[in-house]
Amino acid sequence: METATGYARGMLLNAEAAKAGQPRAPGADSPAPARESVVPNPESDPKIAVAGLNFYYGPNRVLDGVTLKIHPNQVTALIGPSGCGKSTFLRSLNRMNDIVPGTRVEGSILIDGQDIYAPSVDVVDLRRRVGMVFQKSNPFPKSIFENVAYGLRINRMTRSREELGGRVEASLKAAALWDEVRDRLHASALSLSGGQQQRLCIARALAVEPEILLMDEPASALDPIATQRIEELVYQLKDRYTIVIVTHNMQQAARVSDVTAFFWLGKLIESDLTNKIFTAPAEKLTEDYVTGRFG
Repeated sequence: METATGYARGMLLNAEAAKAGQPRAPGADSPAPARESVVPNPESDPKIAVAGLNFYYGPNRVLDGVTLKIHPNQVTALIGPSGCGKSTFLRSLNRMNDIVPGTRVEGSILIDGQDIYAPSVDVVDLRRRVGMVFQKSNPFPKSIFENVAYGLRINRMTRSREELGGRVEASLKAAALWDEVRDRLHASALSLSGGQQQRLCIARALAVEPEILLMDEPASALDPIATQRIEELVYQLKDRYTIVIVTHNMQQAARVSDVTAFFWLGKLIESDLTNKIFTAPAEKLTEDYVTGRFG
């Protein structure tokens, strides 16, 4: 038990050192305090409240009784082995799964107290409020400018070209991309590097002023330097957005998240502050996963 806990603690410390730009801890058991995650106020209302969520693809139940509260201005990381339901859960938060034939939902998902599966919900507006960044960057075959402007145009969110240009610039700055592309806004988005394309997709999502940002392994296809840029961006964006991120990378979860939720076989096994999940999880199954005994 001590070795496993020491391993997880060392991993968390290394993640904190990387975030602070310091050398990594020399060994997994290096003693030092774990990082402080932001503690949700138990009296405050959650941004997202999921209760008794069952999700079906045809006859197959892929989420089983998931209940989870996600608080505003925090990064919540969803971890677990492949096929455990993390991405399905993420996509259920803005009803992206609706486009898959034969799906069915039981239970409730409330955003700001509103049931997003109620018949009266405008799904287009929901997806504007709850933006999505996918695992593989998917820029449109348009210019950098038009990629970011796309959502603003179709939602008629600007009244003049000057306002449109200002919103595009602000979104690119928020995605930490403006300085790299300001002189080539009318170049093809496909000319950007992989990491730049992913930040462009984040800028495109931010342009329509979402309240929540969902990220499905946004750095899994990127090199280490681009991954670091995405992680730094995620950490900065939580001041303005509620962020839910799926990751298979334990170090990444430790670096960027305040809360970590562990899924296994469609069930939410445990969720808690990230430092507790990685150093003193309540469930043996969680400990076995975060220490690499399976996954």
